[in-house]
Amino acid sequence: MLGRASFAALGTGVTVATVDPDVIDNATAEVRAELDAFDRACSRFRADSDLSKLNQATTPTAVGGVLRDALAFALAAAEATHGAVDPTIGSSLRLLGYDDDFSMIERVGPPVVRFERAGGWQAVIFDRETGTVTLPRGVSIDLGATAKALASDRAASRAALAVGSGVLVSVGGDVALGGEPPDDGWVIRVVEHHAADDDAPGESIRLFDGGIATSTTTVRCWQRGDVAMHHIVDPATGQAAISDWRTVSVAAASCASANVASTAAIVLGDRATPWLVSLGVPCRIVTISGDVRYLGAWPRADAT
Repeated sequence: MLGRASFAALGTGVTVATVDPDVIDNATAEVRAELDAFDRACSRFRADSDLSKLNQATTPTAVGGVLRDALAFALAAAEATHGAVDPTIGSSLRLLGYDDDFSMIERVGPPVVRFERAGGWQAVIFDRETGTVTLPRGVSIDLGATAKALASDRAASRAALAVGSGVLVSVGGDVALGGEPPDDGWVIRVVEHHAADDDAPGESIRLFDGGIATSTTTVRCWQRGDVAMHHIVDPATGQAAISDWRTVSVAAASCASANVASTAAIVLGDRATPWLVSLGVPCRIVTISGDVRYLGAWPRADAT
């Protein structure tokens, strides 16, 4: 029997599982510590976070530790996706109404009077050797599209190393694996909402390493005027992405890489298909009408 624990962090639900049930408490402590470090470094909603201090800075600012690594990854993701996943959407999200922890924002509000496209990741001056960051005037960084999955990866690796057992970490449905898996792999339920009941539409897959991430327009939703909003922003317009796909799940060598691909796929819609095929990553795509499509070798649980 696996060890299992659940708690809340980073504004969402977290699940930790271990191959050895006797180490679940120690593994959970390691995961909590890693996620707390990410929260203190990368939260847009904490006035004392390293990211908030960077966003408020008017001069070149040195960043280190978790924020330095998370920003480097986010900028690399922006380059790899040709700007479909761009960390300079902070102001765009605020204008859409996502200006606080999601549990605190008003679900219904007045119409949005102005949209603001992303400031553009190329405009961020980041000296990786010194960790010095210069943000253009008016540009605000948001790491929501990448930091949670990166935190999942780091938490799983940290916990597995500390307890010497295979570990699964799910942060809001972004799942990362560390250490040796169970003999028959980890069975993971893929659904649109990580907290959905077992009978919710979805399917189970079997993974032995890496991670899986799901991006969807159906969960973190709110309304402004008569327009439905969600948290996946098209950086080119500053508006909630309008996509042929409502949910994309991707399995990859890491949870962070999977999340970059799934988020970019929502923004790009059908335009992402050749790019996803070129990456060779297994994908499960749910269209707006609810049809399910697959790309690559999707790891079904009943596969031998």
